[in-house]
Amino acid sequence: MSTPLLVQALAALSAPALAGAGLLGARLRRAAATAAEREAALQGTVAELRQERDELQRTASCDPLTGVWNYRHLQITLDKEIERARRAAAGDEKRPLALLMLEITGFDGVVAEHGRSRAGAVLRDLAQRLAVEIRRSDTLGRYGGEEFLVLLPDTGAEGAVQVAERLVWTVRRHRLLDWSGSGAEPRPADTPAGPAGAPATARGNGLTAAVGIAVLPRDGSHAALLLRAADRALAEARRAGGDCWRGAPVETVPTAAPEPAPAVRCRRRSDGPTEAAGKPGSLSACTGTEATLTSVGHARTAAATAAARDGV
Repeated sequence: MSTPLLVQALAALSAPALAGAGLLGARLRRAAATAAEREAALQGTVAELRQERDELQRTASCDPLTGVWNYRHLQITLDKEIERARRAAAGDEKRPLALLMLEITGFDGVVAEHGRSRAGAVLRDLAQRLAVEIRRSDTLGRYGGEEFLVLLPDTGAEGAVQVAERLVWTVRRHRLLDWSGSGAEPRPADTPAGPAGAPATARGNGLTAAVGIAVLPRDGSHAALLLRAADRALAEARRAGGDCWRGAPVETVPTAAPEPAPAVRCRRRSDGPTEAAGKPGSLSACTGTEATLTSVGHARTAAATAAARDGV
């Protein structure tokens, strides 16, 4: 067979193969484009699902009224921190953990004056203000009603006292929103004192805080014991009139009666009337020789309390 005829024969035979190869290539390109579009859509769906998951987690862990962590998140975080402290103790490493139970009183007056909706706004504003007073590694959550729980990792008793003093002071000095005008503007927390000889005017914003302190492992080795100790300490702070902190009571063996502490005198604070004299765990500015602030079952020296006030 001559060369031209051979070429023609090969061309006739290869034409369908070339056409099939072109069609297959087009199909492969369309399939690749479709797969790329499908992958992009799947990635977008995954991103939306992750965003919705994060939103659900945040919603499930946040208190809807105040915006801080809720009781469920507090339980989970407390269990994690106790387990961290337990592992550290097993490795001969000290990792203290302090727990503050804080109760705000005085909201009945806010509800009576502004109603529950606006009182809720005040509580939210105050909760956000308290969250600013702690470290990012700490956890502040709503325990229920006007009660909040603060978890302080790597914090001992002295550090817990400083935080408690600061939170009590913050609640007392918080500037409430005033709806008397056209807009909600902050109103001063303190009312100026009257002239000499006149009765003292109402002090503060009407809100006070009582704080109960519990420390791991001194007051308990697991969550239930720590919460119970903090609740007992909070009850002691309530019985003391509030606006103060108390440490968890400790059962001790009765001993000889201690010598009475020297007299303590209080000076007038620059931002308000005189504080209660000799009130343990309060923010009173007391002076005197060897004066002590005694939380139930735990003695605090005046120097430690002064250091706590310096941190406020």
